[in-house]
Amino acid sequence: MIKSELVQIVAARNPHLYHRDVENIVNAVLDEITDALAAGNRVELRGFGAFSVKNRPSRSGRNPRTGDSVFVEEKWVPFFKTGKELRERLNPGNADAVEDEDED
Repeated sequence: MIKSELVQIVAARNPHLYHRDVENIVNAVLDEITDALAAGNRVELRGFGAFSVKNRPSRSGRNPRTGDSVFVEEKWVPFFKTGKELRERLNPGNADAVEDEDED
């Protein structure tokens, strides 16, 4: 799904809202999530999941084309962990197995 499809679905479910207002709402939500992650904060959407950032330290890597050793700088990358409700909807038959894995 792309953002324009999400806007269309939300607009169709809420016919009392103008399409441009739905687009502004979706953009505002995504911008707030982006701003929070850029500030190093965690964003949790109950039942859906949590967004956070993780640090990848600098390291020595390889250029796949030449095989030469290259320096890869430290970077921050977004990370998403699914919520319990989302995992259960994706795996309806084995909810018990997912809970067992979380306990380890």
